[in-house]
Order: sequence, then C-alpha cells, then structure tokens
Amino acid sequence: MFGAFDEQVRTRLSELQSIAQSGGLDEAVEAMVTSIRNGGVLQAFGTGHSQAFAMEIAGRAGGLIPTHAIALRDTVLQGDRPASDLKGGLLERDTNIADELWELHEFHPEDVFLIASNSGVNGSIVGIALRAKQEGHTVIAVTSLEHTNAVTPKHPSGKRLAEIADVVIDNLAPFGDATVPVGDGGILAGAVSSITAAYIAQLLTLGTAARIQEAGETPPLYLSANIPGGDEHNDALKARYGERIGSMA
Repeated sequence: MFGAFDEQVRTRLSELQSIAQSGGLDEAVEAMVTSIRNGGVLQAFGTGHSQAFAMEIAGRAGGLIPTHAIALRDTVLQGDRPASDLKGGLLERDTNIADELWELHEFHPEDVFLIASNSGVNGSIVGIALRAKQEGHTVIAVTSLEHTNAVTPKHPSGKRLAEIADVVIDNLAPFGDATVPVGDGGILAGAVSSITAAYIAQLLTLGTAARIQEAGETPPLYLSANIPGGDEHNDALKARYGERIGSMA
C-alpha cells in the first residue's frame, strides 16, 4: 500500500517537473515576476486543504517576500464574524464571502492572485477569482482539471475557477483526490492534491526567483527566522511592503 502511494506521488511530481522544465509554468512565472518588479504582491488563496498551497507561497523560508495569504479566518480575526462561523465548511461555499474578504485587505493594481482549489467550484474560491478579475488582476489557478470538469459549479455565475483564471495549472489530482484502494467497495485513501499543489508552489517560487536572478537582480527571498540574521534580513525587505504582507501566527 505504501509503495502504491509512493508511485502515485512520484509519477505526478515527475510529470510536474517535466511540465516546468518544458516551459509549462512560464506564463505564470512571468506574471509573478512582472508583479514583483512593479511593486506588486502575490496574493495567495485557498480553502480547506488547499490552504497548504497558500502557506507554501506566502511567508515561509525560501519563499518570496512580496507575498500574502488570504484566509477565510480573516473574517473572524480581522472582521466581525463570530468564531463559530468557522465551524464546518459553510464559509468556503459562501458565494458572498469574497466581497467581505476583499474589504479586509489592501490590494494594489499590480498584485497577482494565485488561487488553489482541487474542485475549483466552491463559492468562496470562484467569488475571489471573479472579484480579482473584475478589479483587473491577473489570476493564476491551481486546480484538478479532471475533478473540476466532472462536477457542477456551485457559484451563481455557473463558472469554475479554471474558466475564470488567466493561467491554469493542473495539479494532476484524480477525481476524488484519493489514489490507493483500501479493501473492497471502491474506498480509496492517499490523497495527492495537497502534495502536488505544494510542489507547484515551490516550482513557481523557484522559477520566479531564477528569472529575477538571471536579470541581474537579487530575488527577495525569506531566510529562515531560525538562523542567525534571519529576522534582520527578512524585516528589512518586509518593510518595503508594510501591512500589505502582514501575517498572523
């Protein structure tokens, strides 16, 4: 069973590496580089397990400093919703939550939105993508094309994330996400979307940093806060963006 899962993961990561190597991520990387050069911030959003993608993009060691993660919990921590609203999965399906989230953050025209959703159909995901496009932002989607094309959109627009985004990156997860049969009855375990999405996030970060380096510039990357000088290095670069990249524990 473990070997079967290893094969499922390795095969997908190898395919993603080949896609990146052959230029399949170049359009997304170019949008990210342009945003950073113009003083923009890379805005990352995901709900459920797709929050892992946003965490890989924003605010981690080895990651790009001009990044910011948007999260549903912002409506409680920075807005006026009660904490009880975070229970269950109602908020991620809420078609009106996008406008509420939008008012809690400072977005500039140069910002690019990176939105991850395996299904690509929940109300909050589609709502943020639509609002970003309405405001003139470039949207990069990370989604399972196999899954999203097999399910019905839940947003009143009738749109899927992949149908809104300027750039679509397939996370290569299968319909239902899980990959390894467990006993009889069609029950599967071994979900892969969080793993492949995190890998995509790192490929995009590497590609962006390399493109900036090749142009003779220094990529604005975080050092680990747990090494000497890390905080000083990070704080000096973070100061350029202020609250636009503000983060919480």
